[in-house]
Amino acid sequence: MNREAYRKAFDAIPFSPDFRDRTTELLRDRLREQEKEEHSMYIGKTKKLAVLIAAAIALLAVSVSAVMLWLTPAQVAERLEDPVLAAAFDSEDAVLLEETAQVGDYTVTLAGLVSGKDLSRAPAEYNGQLVSDRTYAVFSLARTDGEPLEELPDGLSYSPLVSGYHVSAVNAWTLGATCQSFVQDGVAYYLFDTQNLEMFADHTVYFAIYEGGVPNPATFPTAEDGSISLAEGVQGALFTLPLDASKADPAAAEAFVEGTGLEFIG
Repeated sequence: MNREAYRKAFDAIPFSPDFRDRTTELLRDRLREQEKEEHSMYIGKTKKLAVLIAAAIALLAVSVSAVMLWLTPAQVAERLEDPVLAAAFDSEDAVLLEETAQVGDYTVTLAGLVSGKDLSRAPAEYNGQLVSDRTYAVFSLARTDGEPLEELPDGLSYSPLVSGYHVSAVNAWTLGATCQSFVQDGVAYYLFDTQNLEMFADHTVYFAIYEGGVPNPATFPTAEDGSISLAEGVQGALFTLPLDASKADPAAAEAFVEGTGLEFIG
């Protein structure tokens, strides 16, 4: 069960307002009854411990579950004061992924993405022009060992890559990407946006999270068939984005790549 399904299932549980008080009182009553029935100190202590453990589990259930329920893409957009984008992430056009991978000491979760025009309250500026046709992706980082994050991790980069095109020609830098981030409840959240990636949808489109700088062939080698991978020894992850191939625009993609003036693979 992914986090979103778990959230909905947990929220559907009808806890009454006096749930904690009633549960505590029931456990105390049961403890009193057991203490009357005990015939030895050892047995009494063992049962008392079991009841106290049960009480702790019952009373902390809501709090523990809350820790497991991370923010959705729409909630991340709301946190960043972009209600227009939050609505886009709640629309049928959004794709919720919840895909995870390990990057060094972190567990990375690509939560979802949405593409289109005018999806944000403020379009991005690129080369002096406002660009409103964008792809937005939300992902999060948490320490795999469970220790809460207090600040954003250092040394990580984030970039789209496209099979069949040189990694120097199509990446976050050439696509005019931006990224907003914050830490909440020990988890780092990121809202990444870039020029609309749907023009490349007839190719495999990757989203890379990795240790390093601007993508280059040493970090991301390209095979003869155009597929891209992480070089051995590089800490990172490559997610494949499920874009709708029918929305591809090969002419726009070629024009974009040629416009960068950088090498590309046909």
